[in-house]
Amino acid sequence: MFVECANERDAAGIAAPYDEDRVMANPPGRQTVGRDAIRVLWKKVLANAPHSELEPPLPTRISGDIALTSTHPEDGVGALAQVARRQPDCTWPRLLDQPEFVPRAPRRVTPAAKLDL
Repeated sequence: MFVECANERDAAGIAAPYDEDRVMANPPGRQTVGRDAIRVLWKKVLANAPHSELEPPLPTRISGDIALTSTHPEDGVGALAQVARRQPDCTWPRLLDQPEFVPRAPRRVTPAAKLDL
């Protein structure tokens, strides 16, 4: 749904499936809180956004009424992760969203660092 809304420049459509006071880690280094604020942010972002392509999702992890979804970046820009909560009507509005993060390279552990547990 995101890709379709992004390509149509539909910020309200992107914000719609999110919990009312959801937190999105965007812009980088900051947070945007609430559906209305997220809609305003996406309206600005989509004004100059390139065409989006659908990226295959990684397996969803579910524990009770909480789910973690993620995708691997096909374009190399960054992966994304989202946390959603199941509602009584069986919808899954998103609570937390980390769009585009780049995994850090594994840290090299030296023998001295192993001792500092």
